[in-house]
Amino acid sequence: MITNNTMQEIAIIGLGYVGLPLAVEFGKKRPVIGFDIDKVRVAELKQGKDRTLEVEAELLAEATFLKFSDDVNALKQANIYIVTVPTPIDQHKKPNLTPLIKASEMLGSVINKGDIVIYESTVYPGATEEDCIPVVESVSGLKFNRDFFAGYSPERINPGDKEHRVTNILKVTSGSTPEISEIVDQLYREIIIAGTFKATSIRVAEAAKVIENTQRDVNIALINELALIFNEMDIDTLDVLEAAGTKWNFLPFRPGLVGGHCIGVDPYYLTHKAEAIGYHPQMILAGRRINDNMGKYVVSELVKAMLKKRIHVDGANVLVLGLTFKENCPDIRNTKVVDIVSELQDYSVNVDVYDPWACPKLAMHEYGIDLVVAPKDEYYDAVVLAVGHDQFKVFDKSTFNKLLRKESVIYDLKYVLPKSVSDLRL
Repeated sequence: MITNNTMQEIAIIGLGYVGLPLAVEFGKKRPVIGFDIDKVRVAELKQGKDRTLEVEAELLAEATFLKFSDDVNALKQANIYIVTVPTPIDQHKKPNLTPLIKASEMLGSVINKGDIVIYESTVYPGATEEDCIPVVESVSGLKFNRDFFAGYSPERINPGDKEHRVTNILKVTSGSTPEISEIVDQLYREIIIAGTFKATSIRVAEAAKVIENTQRDVNIALINELALIFNEMDIDTLDVLEAAGTKWNFLPFRPGLVGGHCIGVDPYYLTHKAEAIGYHPQMILAGRRINDNMGKYVVSELVKAMLKKRIHVDGANVLVLGLTFKENCPDIRNTKVVDIVSELQDYSVNVDVYDPWACPKLAMHEYGIDLVVAPKDEYYDAVVLAVGHDQFKVFDKSTFNKLLRKESVIYDLKYVLPKSVSDLRL
């Protein structure tokens, strides 16, 4: 067993929004292999380019002990493996552990006696020890907690957030034995300025991660439902929230689309496990239903507003501003803006999507959406401001007058426009 990890080499498996910042921080202090199966991604990183925009070129250059590779054999040099691959859901909203299982199979082919495997990917409680570790054991022929060990330290990356980065977000850690728990905790303390919290077990750490975003999801669902109610009563939701927000303990949530790689996904991991043990979650799934239906609600409100202005919906031209799942970030994973686009197309509406942050190739590959290079002048019957990018916050009445026809509707989902500019607010 590793008793002194000071000079041990680390391998980070998966160089996305979670893995790359971690690899860079460890790479400033000790040898690190940054591994990804995406050869193009690895080639870009070797050239100092991060397409996710999470790590600037100068920060990449500071990681002098970090090397990138797509060669599995390079992993054999490591003694500590940190797995940061995606854990999505499938079309039936069930956990898709395929990337995690594949990574575990790969680690089973390179792991040696005394090594430690640490998982950071979001999972349901028990997944590390029940689903992943048996795969490593089977492929390697090694015995868990005798020949190799495990830890779990859930990621808390917030894509696009330049204030809350990996080093200044408190990190939960755990290990498969008390000794390993301490080693894992000390390892992360090397780079986490904010400190660490040592969970009592891997299952506790897994559960803590999955409820962090489940709690946010349920809270947003409550505010979304309140928005539906207040809209029926012709009361401005933001006015209500600002008034209620004057109380010291009122939580500052806002209504909106709930997508991304965490909040719109993690609750399904918890509900899957709950149902597997015979409990049917009610509040969590109710919140998911509300949030998953917000795109349909937005379009229904938009169509009603268009009809009131006698705008012919069939064949209308609508501009959607923003595709990414959040503002000032290129991440389009699980974005709920696509629900709005799809619903509009069901009404035979011509939809243009403009997003200066999103990658056009990824938008086409993932969703079949052909992003426009720029909106057209005097062309649109309606505009939906779906993502609050800084570029859109400077839009004023004259900007929309240039884009819109005489009779038109402006729907601001993010409260970034003055009330006098928009016709609808969520």
